[in-house]
Amino acid sequence: MNRDLTVHDWIVAGIWLIAGLVATVLLRLLLRWLGKHATRTRWTGDDVLVDALRALVPVAAITGAVAAAAATLPLTGKVNHTVNQILTVLVMLAATITVARVLAGLVRAVTQSRSGVAGSASIFVNITRVVVLAIGCLVVLQTLGISIAPLLTALGVGGLAVALALQDTLANLFAGIHILASKTIQPGDYIRLTSGEEGYVVDINWRNTVVRNLSNNLVIIPNAQLSSTNMTNYSRPEQEMTLMVQVGVAYDSDLEHVERVTSEVVTEVMTEIEGAMPEHEPAIRFHTFGDSRISFTVILGVGEFSDQYRIKHEFIKRLHKRYRLEGIRIPAPARTVALQQNGVAIPPQRDGSLSLP
Repeated sequence: MNRDLTVHDWIVAGIWLIAGLVATVLLRLLLRWLGKHATRTRWTGDDVLVDALRALVPVAAITGAVAAAAATLPLTGKVNHTVNQILTVLVMLAATITVARVLAGLVRAVTQSRSGVAGSASIFVNITRVVVLAIGCLVVLQTLGISIAPLLTALGVGGLAVALALQDTLANLFAGIHILASKTIQPGDYIRLTSGEEGYVVDINWRNTVVRNLSNNLVIIPNAQLSSTNMTNYSRPEQEMTLMVQVGVAYDSDLEHVERVTSEVVTEVMTEIEGAMPEHEPAIRFHTFGDSRISFTVILGVGEFSDQYRIKHEFIKRLHKRYRLEGIRIPAPARTVALQQNGVAIPPQRDGSLSLP
């Protein structure tokens, strides 16, 4: 300190601090106004940028005010250098957090737009955030005059031991990256594993894949297990799918009449039930002479996997009602049992029962 502090010094420093607080308030109001306008645009990048600046701008304004106030005070060179270093570190940390938020938000927006659903693939978001924060911390250490070369050497040597200790975790991490990079599964897809688990993919993070089944419960599947098992993805290559319903009619039925009535019921269901695809041309195919019926398959178009239950429910109800009105019989399986005693057939009684001597 070259001279003693005066009242003028305190007044000037206080003015700078007050100016910093006022600037902080005004900038926060400006960012709030920009945030409202950003929500009205179709591009999500402006929302991410405004949200990230809300953390950086106040810190930068306060730090600038403190730096200006410190410059007006008669501080010694050592104290002034220490204050400048502290303020620089604060700004760099705030900038690092801001950059991490911006890049993580942009990665999240890209993954959601690629998958076309509201879910998220947080594995890329987390990797982006960790990489940016790690680089920012190394830059801060270098700014403080701490050599990062020994730290990088220690991390390289210790990385082998960490990799051996975290084999399962790293296997799940790289399996998750491979799953997303190959685009075999995306958030929002409906999948079914050979082990029986099925549902909508909610998230793929650094360790496991979260699946929500139709009963609204979450199933947690490790990424390594998911990538090594047989699986059916009902959402790819397209979300629309066909639904096959098996039906059977009696042998004495007029098959032309059956086909016409069934086609009318199919048209009714396709145009009235949510999730159906009216543009999908239905098909009715007779294929088997069974024990007591002629069997055929009705092929319907549905929008996605979960729609099939509602459409099949309505189709069976309406088809059964229409068959009853048209006199079309759906036979129940019947068996004839013949009993013999000492090589002599036992005749049935008038009521159909058997009487043993």
